[in-house]
Formats: sequence, structure tokens, C-alpha cells
Amino acid sequence: MLGKINSAGLIGLDGYIVEVEIDISPGLPAFDIVGLPDTAVKESKERVRAAIRNSGFEFPVKRITANLAPANTKKEGPSYDLPIALAILSATGQIPIEDLDKYVFLGELSLDGKIKPIKGVLPMAISAFKSGMEKLVISIENAKEAAVVKGIEVLPCSNVLDIVNHLNGDNPIQPYFVDIDSLFKSNCKYDIDFADVKGQENIKRALEVSAAGAHNCLMIGSPGSGKTMMARRLPTILPDMTFDEALEVTKIHSIAGVLPPKTSLITTRPFRSPHHTVSAVSLVGGGRIPKPGEISLAHFGVLFLDELTEFQKVALEVMRQPLEDGMVTISRINASLSYPSRFMLISSMNPCKCGFLLDPAKNCTCTPSQVQQYISKISGPLLDRFDIHMEVSPVKYRELDSGISTDSSAVIRDRVNNARKIQLDRYKGMKIFFNSQLQPSQISMFCKLGEREKNILRDAFERMGLSARAHNRILKVARTIADLEGSENIQMPHIAEAIQYRSLDRKFWNT
Repeated sequence: MLGKINSAGLIGLDGYIVEVEIDISPGLPAFDIVGLPDTAVKESKERVRAAIRNSGFEFPVKRITANLAPANTKKEGPSYDLPIALAILSATGQIPIEDLDKYVFLGELSLDGKIKPIKGVLPMAISAFKSGMEKLVISIENAKEAAVVKGIEVLPCSNVLDIVNHLNGDNPIQPYFVDIDSLFKSNCKYDIDFADVKGQENIKRALEVSAAGAHNCLMIGSPGSGKTMMARRLPTILPDMTFDEALEVTKIHSIAGVLPPKTSLITTRPFRSPHHTVSAVSLVGGGRIPKPGEISLAHFGVLFLDELTEFQKVALEVMRQPLEDGMVTISRINASLSYPSRFMLISSMNPCKCGFLLDPAKNCTCTPSQVQQYISKISGPLLDRFDIHMEVSPVKYRELDSGISTDSSAVIRDRVNNARKIQLDRYKGMKIFFNSQLQPSQISMFCKLGEREKNILRDAFERMGLSARAHNRILKVARTIADLEGSENIQMPHIAEAIQYRSLDRKFWNT
């Protein structure tokens, strides 16, 4: 007796169809699973046996062989429980075999036959649709996530008996639908706002520029000056997410198993803030079974590293390549997986060990050599990845007590959206989307300066001892400032403001 059921698996960020084959033959009772199963898949035979019996069906006391094809790809996780159980019921004639080739089944089984949710449903649902499958049977908890994929019927069920009744035509399962437009309208809300921040207008302006051009930003200031508070509000002014962006972000979170319960689609920009004790593997991804790290979970959003100098040096250095490529590749003996990591890096740090070098009200107890030693914990190549360096001064009482209202996040986001639209139109067909991605050859094309602007930049270059890379980053930031102002050309105020965003290049760090 032979039974076949379609299921799905994961390779990196993409799903693929797995054909579950069951052969039941006479002989001593045995249950073997082949096709490169991991421990969780091997243990499924005990869950399947108990689930079938406790659901009121007959489990064959014969020799059972389950094959998971393609046999040369590693199968991981408990998602094959349900298809293996249904393949056995199909092979023994307890469910009809008509139209089974149109279905994909996914789910972990409990011993009483209930179907539990699994990780990575969204990419597997996408692969099922692309493979021409018509119906996807999953747990009720996974229904919202899978229903985002249009073109395939999502059938949520709670136990094995519900599926058998559906296949027999006794009690058909109704498809589950999600309204994508209403999701974006209802979920694109934040509990925090830039209007909550008192004072610090120069820092808010720098973060607006950072958001408009997707520039990495480093804030240097004394403890309690508001660095973390402002960084947490940065996602509220980032451009609105598109459906394709939301789909890709949701896939990553689903695979990593951090998608919030009953969430169908992540419609707000991710904000990840790992603790400074995070390991290099947790930051960039990896492990025995490679999974996305923090930089991939921050894809299309913000990765905030608070107290930058406290992070392990090796953890920071492994970010250098993903910051440039927008992709992290994890290589193992059996496979090499790539995860997207196009994120904005926002970091904060104290100016010195005691933290009060820039505080006008408190005396710094650090010597110049100690200040330099503290700053040098961050390597030059990593500092070069930051387009914007900003000094954050403590907020004065009169600013805290003032009733002056400032721009809300919604107002700032409108300006950012307009600037991003200008960039998308400018770089159409060039495979870049915002100013921070400009290459040296493109900088000379899109960041042209007049004579007065050139003189200002030349004076700053010589006085501050800027590197060639810092020179290019000033031009890219100036291009963003001009876009925010709606100016076609970079003018004197734009280049002057961009120069102010290079705090770490100033001479006082070496005094």
C-alpha cells in the first residue's frame, strides 16, 4: 500500500515542496523515516502513532517506511507530523485519495491529534502557490500568516479529525481570508512620537536626515541626554512600508520564530536593540541550523546598538560586510545560506569612560589618553560606515519646562517620504534606492557642487583632516539635505550642515 501527501520545507529564506511518501508492507511492525530527517522529524513517528489512534483511526501494525523527497535535502522541524499521518491514512484507505495532489499539509501534532502552529509558514505558503498548489491546510494559529499569500486557499483546522471530515466531504473547512489594506491601516500606528522629545532639535534634525537618505548615524553624548529615547522613535519617521517589504520582513521573523502570535503581516518598520553582551552569531545569524540574526531581523528597519563601545569587538567587526552588501551569507559544511540585511545602523556611545566629556555641568575625570583609548575601541573601518556623527548635549531645564510644541512623527515622516520619492525617481533603473547607496562614480554624477560649495568643503577637508571616504559621505548627506529641501542642486547651507555631522573627525578628540 502506498500513500503520497504534499508538504513543504525551508532552505534559508525560501520554501520548497516536499513529497511525503508512505509504503506499508507486510512484516514485523516497524516505522522508519528516510530522506535526511533531523531528530525532530525522526521523533514524529511516536507523535503520529499516538495522534492517529487518539483521533479514532486505525494505525497499521505492519512495516511502515516514510520517505521525504527530495531525499538529498535536510528536513528539519515538526512540520511533517501532519503530512506523515495523513499519508498513512491515505495508504490504508481511511481517507480518499482524489484531489490530494492539490493540497499541501503543514503542522505539528500533539498526542491527542490536535494541530499545533509551526515556524516559517509564510515562505512555505509562497512556495506552495508558486508550485501550482491550490489549497494549504494548517493550524488555526498559522492561518492569518499564510492567508497573506493570494492565489491559494488557506484551510485552518484544529485536529486530524477535522481534516478527514473535510476530505470525506462531511464537514468542509471554510477558507480563511485576510484584508491586506485594512492591515496596513490598522497596524501602522506607534505608541511613541517625536513630539514627546523636548529640546534636542539638532539631533532630531540629524535623525530626519538619516531617515531620509537611509544614512547610518552615531550619537555621542553624556548619560541621560536622550540618545536612546530618540533612537527608539526613529522608526516612526521612516517611510511607509510597501507590501513587498512587509512580506519579506514577515518571512524573516516567521523563520526565526519571533513573529508575534496571531500576526499575519508586519506592517511597521522593525526596531531591534540587542544587549551589548550579544554574540557575533546572534548578531549576524548562524548556529548549527543557520537562522537569521539581529541584522536580518532589522531588515528594512533599524538596528540600534546602545553603548557601542561595550559590544564585543568581534561582534561589531562581522557587521562590516553586511553593512556594505545588504546581505549576510552563512556558510556551513552542508549548505550556504543568505539572508537580507538592508538596515539602518543607529548607535550611541559615551564620549569617554566617565561619560562627561561633553557635559558642561559636570567635570570629566578622564585624561586625553584615556579619551583616545576609549574612542579607539571602535575600529576606524566601522566608524567609516557611519555617515552622520552627532554630539548630544544634556537637555536644559527651560527646554523641558517649555510648552513649545514640535513637529510630530507624522509631519516629519511626510517630509521623509517626499525625499525618498525624489531619490526613487532619480535612481530609477540603477538598482539603488536612496542616497546612502551611492558609489563613488555616482557621487560625481549626482552630487555636483558649485565653486562656493567646493571652497567650503575644501576648507573643511583641510582643517578637519578628513579622509576620502569622509569626503564622499559628506556629499551623500548633503544630497539628502537638498532632497529634503526640494532643491535640485546642493547649495551652501546643505554642504555646511553636512559638515557639522562629522563630530568624530574634529580635532578635539585628539587633544
